[in-house]
Amino acid sequence: MAEPDPDTLERRIERTRAELAKTVDAIADRVSPKKVAGRSVAKVKSQVKAQTEQVVATIGDMVGQPQSPNGHRPAADEPWDDDYPASPIAPVLIGLGVAVALGAVIVIMRRRRRR
Repeated sequence: MAEPDPDTLERRIERTRAELAKTVDAIADRVSPKKVAGRSVAKVKSQVKAQTEQVVATIGDMVGQPQSPNGHRPAADEPWDDDYPASPIAPVLIGLGVAVALGAVIVIMRRRRRR
């Protein structure tokens, strides 16, 4: 078997080094703590968004179809009667807003302590 000429061998070595450097950089980028955290945050955000949309849809259904204390919902052809009590959704939404605000305050305070 004939020995390849030194220039060809040197080009192969340089090409292999360049490919290896790209591979190592890609691996380092993939396992970087900052990138991992970013992907995790994006995943949690999408899950929260999906859950929020589901809750909003459920609340919309609850608000859109009033219900009397005995569980009776008026049919679509029944006239709306003002005797039905107001939906208790307002206190639920207020409570949810307070919980989100408190959570945000706690997160901000913890981040400031770490600095």
